[in-house]
Amino acid sequence: MKKIIVMLGIIVVAGGLAALVWMKPARHESEDENVATEVAVRVAKIARATLCGHVTAYGTVEAEPPGERPAASARVAASAGGVVATVNCIEGQRVKKGAILFQLDSRAADVAAQKARVAVEFAEKNFERQKKLLQIEGTSRKTMQEAEQQLAAVRNELAAAQTQQSFLRVQAPLSGTVTRVNVKPGEAVDLATVLAEMVDLDRLVVNASVPSAELGALKPGQPVEVLADRTTPPVLASLAFISPQVDAKTGTASVRATLPSNAGLRPGQFVTLRIVSEEHKGRLAVPIASVVKDAEGNTVIALVTGDKAVQKPVKAGLRDGALVEIEGEGLKEGDTVVSEGAYALPKETKVRLIGQ
Repeated sequence: MKKIIVMLGIIVVAGGLAALVWMKPARHESEDENVATEVAVRVAKIARATLCGHVTAYGTVEAEPPGERPAASARVAASAGGVVATVNCIEGQRVKKGAILFQLDSRAADVAAQKARVAVEFAEKNFERQKKLLQIEGTSRKTMQEAEQQLAAVRNELAAAQTQQSFLRVQAPLSGTVTRVNVKPGEAVDLATVLAEMVDLDRLVVNASVPSAELGALKPGQPVEVLADRTTPPVLASLAFISPQVDAKTGTASVRATLPSNAGLRPGQFVTLRIVSEEHKGRLAVPIASVVKDAEGNTVIALVTGDKAVQKPVKAGLRDGALVEIEGEGLKEGDTVVSEGAYALPKETKVRLIGQ
């Protein structure tokens, strides 16, 4: 009897489930088709801008080499050997050309110069006396000529002594900053001793290397941005030199950019060069993320009209910073494009603007 009751219960439950399934309304395919996909995106405006192409290189700051002007750096040495008596400069000091940086012991030269001065004074007086005597026939012309020759000889001795004194005074060969002092008072030096090093910090350049494949885009006079790090604004410079020869080992050629005075950079500093190789003015441009590839591999942007984004084929040009140049039929300044979220969008889709 229990088995019969259980069986009847199972039949009743099964029947109820079947009735529920049978009575559930059918879902029409048209309802699925009417469900629209809405994608959240950010947008930007098509703008007109000046975009530049760049050649990037890396180099170091150095003193301007000799060329049309003398070199902007020097290794200072004495013109004669001796012992350093005084040091008149310190590292970091700005000095003028001709300033006395070092004085070597000049006692012997000073004595010789003083003796020569006394001899010149005596010879000058003797010569003047002989000229007066000759006028009154109180002396012979030969004696006067001998006095004149003696005066010339002692004047030459004085000039030699003064030259020796000047050799012992070491002067700055250029106006600039003393970057290193290598000697102290009391040290013996010779002609090969580098007493100090100097650089004119207002005449600096950057020497860098550029791959040979990019040399064709470079010309002297092109603007250059010099970046020391990401925290400081770039220094604007000018491309001054492009080597006519490529290094066979590295496949690069040397280039040199001239820095403006007071650039704030220092010799030996490693920097990045961004050489402006071309310039496109007044071109339509969008954020780089706006330009994507569609399913067929074509370059497109998603143009927003109302609540829909429609793909438009474009030709991408120069990239400069966060912008890229575009060309396309019907595009104009002020059009709205998808700037974030354009990747993998269908050719036409409903969008929701983030932040609006």
